This record gives sequence, structure tokens and C-alpha cells, in this order.
Amino acid sequence: MTDRLIKAGCFLVVVAVITTPGCSPEELHRLLLVSFDGFRWDYLKRVPTPNFDALMEEGVRVQQVENTYITKTFPNHYTMVTGLHAESHGIVANEMYDPDLNLTFSMDRMDTYDPRWWDEGVPLWVTNQRAGHRSGAAMWPGSDVEIHQMYPTHYLPYNASVSFQDRVQKLIDWFTQERPINLGVLYWEEPDESGHRLGPDSPLMNEVIADIDGKLGFLLEQLKKAGIYDEVNLVVTSDHGMAQLSTDRIIELDKYVSSNLYTWIDKSPVVAILPKEGKYDEVYKALANANSSMTVYKKEDIPDHYHYKHNDRIMPIIIEAKEGWTIMQNKNGTFMLGNHGYDNTLPSMHPVFVARGPALRRGYSKASMHSVDLYPLMCHILAVPPAPNNGTLGSVRDLLKESAPPTAAPPTPARGESTYAPVLGSLLGAALVVGFLFVFVKQVTRKQLPSLPIGNLEIAQPLLQEEL
Repeated sequence: MTDRLIKAGCFLVVVAVITTPGCSPEELHRLLLVSFDGFRWDYLKRVPTPNFDALMEEGVRVQQVENTYITKTFPNHYTMVTGLHAESHGIVANEMYDPDLNLTFSMDRMDTYDPRWWDEGVPLWVTNQRAGHRSGAAMWPGSDVEIHQMYPTHYLPYNASVSFQDRVQKLIDWFTQERPINLGVLYWEEPDESGHRLGPDSPLMNEVIADIDGKLGFLLEQLKKAGIYDEVNLVVTSDHGMAQLSTDRIIELDKYVSSNLYTWIDKSPVVAILPKEGKYDEVYKALANANSSMTVYKKEDIPDHYHYKHNDRIMPIIIEAKEGWTIMQNKNGTFMLGNHGYDNTLPSMHPVFVARGPALRRGYSKASMHSVDLYPLMCHILAVPPAPNNGTLGSVRDLLKESAPPTAAPPTPARGESTYAPVLGSLLGAALVVGFLFVFVKQVTRKQLPSLPIGNLEIAQPLLQEEL
């Protein structure tokens, strides 16, 4: 009888250890976020896209994603991973000036690595690592910057010459190594570059779109080969769309105001103007009603729905071109056939969004969402507590299966601190079971064993000592 009890007790100990919440790779909720820069939502209608179609059939699609204003690359990539509007996370444009820092930020010059530009937001990889997990980033804007004193666990410094295949392979390696990541983010520069050069309406864009679908197919195949296709929640999206431009729709500011009166901070289609000292009124009056194809805003008059005026990096005067129009100082500048940055309510500015995975519904289509809602959705899938954000999980909860992971998560450890809660929980559970087992065995043996002489009490003495 006693042997059976001991065996049963050992079984209970094993069960207690196994069922206590832990952080083994099998238990982590995994997510891979992929951005194809400038992939407009309706590009999927242009050519056959069998790999995108497969994702939509197996997962979810959102028809219209309203991204953040201005609809440029850096602001929107940071919005996706912070859940914040540009005025809140501080990356307000691809080209910025900070009057407090007296510094200029420029994507073209790649002087973007000062953490002070980025610290107004908390990106997803920092959120994930603060919860004790591991992240990997392949060229995502900002992921090679030390934000809040933290890099992703693994990351690739930005290098446009690194192929898509190599970026994917790095992420696969990180997902399958001995200490795997549970979060990956991947960025690819196309079809944005071709959209600028060719214009989105060009028939030549069809080949570019088909190539992106082929790259997505490569990613899916590598996930399958690695045996993690059905374990990883895959989100494929973009930062913005693209509008067709024309040389017949150019606004030259030199016709209305001298360039000596202001500094040109950010370029078309939303031009940021910093008037020279004492020249604010003169510049504004010269531009306010100069051309019906552009709207000139004083910073304080920018529409509230843009969420784009409460930050010092937003300039005193903003000029917004109508869709398809280009603002230049004069025609000596570089002209592109496609551009983005316009009003974020325009369908031409909206990006693609498809996703599939164990936390997501199958074959489900949603009419619309806001890009700020993606961050709380991803935190929910990863089961990590989100940082303060402008998004709402409730707005996108319908994308999730009923059995989606809970949002509750263990307390966030201090920066650089290991997460010991799962281990301590396992030991505590085992100790409780062992304690109850010893008490139970003692009571049974007292009833079943013959009375022992007083000199043999040492048989029971160790049990009594362990109970003290």
C-alpha cells in the first residue's frame, strides 16, 4: 500500500512540474510581422497572387487599413510596432528637425541612429523582451537603434543589399535555434522603390507585384520546411500605398514666396516649412491661398483627425498637396511618377493586410481597421502586456479565434532582469505536493504498521524534522 502511495505521489510531483506555467519554446506564442514597403491594398487585384490568396483562404484579410498621417515609411513602420500616432511616438516624417535637440533626421542620409529620436515610443521588440522573451529583426526601420537602452535580441543592421532570401533565412534560424525567438519582424523595400520610379498605374508594376507574391511564397515554404508554419502567427502588411503623379500637376513654391524666407524641412506631398525668424506671418500669408491644389495649415489648425500637431518636431507651417499633385520649390528638383504621404483617409494610401496562424480566424474578411490597432493585437497574440498606446484591441478582436491566447501576462521584469517566475512556480507546486504526500503517508503508516518500541522512534524522526 505504501509503495503505491509513493508512486502516486511521484506522479503528482511530475504533473505539478509539467502543468505549472513555464516559458519553454513550445509554450511561447509566436509572431512574424512582415512589411512589403508601399504595397497598396488593391495591388492584389492586378495580377494572380496565389501565395497571398492562400494566406487569405487560411487566415484573415482587412480590406482597408487606415494608416497614420503622414503616410510615409518611417512614421508608419514605427506606428505599427508602437500603436502610437506619429505625434505621440515622435517619428513624424522621413525628414525631421527637432528644435530642442537642434538636430535633423533624414532617411536619405541615414543619420537616424540617435536613440533620442525614437524613445518617445516603445517598439514591440522592447515590449516582448521586457516580458522575458526574445526577438529578431531583419531590417525593420528603427530595429538597429538602441531604443530604451535595448536592441532586439538578434538584429541585422540596415543594409539594402542584403537579399530577401537571406533576411528570411536569418529569421528562420532565430525561430529554430536552441534559444528561439518568439517574435520576428521583417522589412523589404519593394514595391515602394518601383512604385516611385514607374508610378502605380504603370503596367510594369504588374511584374513587381508578381515578384512580391513569389517572395511571400519563398517565406511560406521556408516556414514549412522548418516545421513552424502552423506554429507562427504570420502578419503580412505594409506602411502605405502609392498615388500616380504627373508633370501636369506640379506646384512650384518659388512662384509664391522666396525660398530665402524659410527652411524646407520635409518634402512633398506634405511639405514642412520652418519660417526664418520674424518671417512667419509673411510666409503664411504668401502661401495660404496661393494654389487651390494645396492646403496650407498653421500647426495649431491641422485637423484633429490627423493626430498631427502635438509634437515639437511638427513644423509651424504644413502644406498638404491634393492627391496626385507634387509640391516643389521649382522644377529643377527630382520628379517621381509615384508618391505617398497624402491624406491617410484616401484609399490610394492604404496598405495590404493579410494574416494567418493558430491565433487567427480562417477565411475571414474585415472591412477596415486602424494601423494603431495592430500593436495591441500583436501583444495579445504574444501574451505580453502592451505599453501605453493609441490602439484598441476591441476594434480588431474579431480577427482572433475564440481560443486566442489571453492578454494576461506575468509581471514585467526590470530591464536586464531574468524572468524566474515560471521556475519558482514549478518548485513551489512540487514542494506543496511533496509536503502533502509525506503527511498522508505518515498518517497511513501509523495506522498500518505495528507499534514500535520507544527505541525505534528514529524511523519516524526524519519525517518530523522535515515538517518543522
